[in-house]
Amino acid sequence: MRQQRFEHQHTADWTRYRALLEQLEQRRRRGAELAEFPGLHRRLCAHYALAQTRGYTPGLIAELEQLVRRGHAQLHHPRLRLGPRALRLMARDFPRALRRHAAPLWLAAALLFVPMAAMALGAYHDPGLILTLIDAEQLAELEALYDPTRDHPGQVRPADSDLAMFSFYVRNNVGIGFRSFAGGVLFGIGSVVILVFNGLFIGAAAGHLSAIGHGITFWPFVSGHAPFELSAIAICGGAGLLLGKALFAPGRLPRLAALRVNARDALVLVAGAALMLLGAALIEAFWSAGAAPVAVKYAVGAAGWTLLALYIALAGRGDDAS
Repeated sequence: MRQQRFEHQHTADWTRYRALLEQLEQRRRRGAELAEFPGLHRRLCAHYALAQTRGYTPGLIAELEQLVRRGHAQLHHPRLRLGPRALRLMARDFPRALRRHAAPLWLAAALLFVPMAAMALGAYHDPGLILTLIDAEQLAELEALYDPTRDHPGQVRPADSDLAMFSFYVRNNVGIGFRSFAGGVLFGIGSVVILVFNGLFIGAAAGHLSAIGHGITFWPFVSGHAPFELSAIAICGGAGLLLGKALFAPGRLPRLAALRVNARDALVLVAGAALMLLGAALIEAFWSAGAAPVAVKYAVGAAGWTLLALYIALAGRGDDAS
């Protein structure tokens, strides 16, 4: 086939391909409107191969090669769209995974909250009990942190800006959550130990501070972010237990196969919990140490627990049915 006839025959495809390619590169359109692009790309690749085989002019071959390269980049190197993915995760995938794996998550919650409550009661009646977990120097720092005479109770470094405190809280919270999850690869034992220890430490701190009169600053400070931070830590631990279950009791599957199956949902749980920890850090940095009335802070905390319960129970229900 002569080159002129070849170009005339396929010009319409090339023009349409260029238009769709420009829209992809400029992110102007997505979805069903661009469903024809992969087929056009395959045809253009065939045209490029034919042009080379038939020895058409270098200009035409170079033009087709450039179009093929640009199209390949769009098809095989998709841009990450974190916003829509995060929205889909929190609206559908995460709450569905929470309900689907309720048993290990309830177990993780018990491993965190039961020791926390028991140690809080023990430390309240015996303030020295906290010294079984930390030394005297660390205790002095904890007491100073929530001293009612302090200008910014709860902030590790009062001189720092809220943004710097947000960065600190993110690193601290995510670190605890990740360790709770990663401990699951030790047949779940690591997750159990980390959950129980954190429960004991938080409970000891709460009970001790309440016993010495620092509860008036401690409880208003933690009330706002506690629903999301504590729940996220329990969820990370539950995801770790899900990994441990695959290794300890894989059922009819080989251990590695069971681990791959459980890891998919475990990663969904950890991703959702990470966003919860991010939200908790925002509240802790920009709200918890603020000057709002105590009653308002408690109301915000109660609303947080209520909304979280409703979210877990109701979010993504339409997708459950489908």
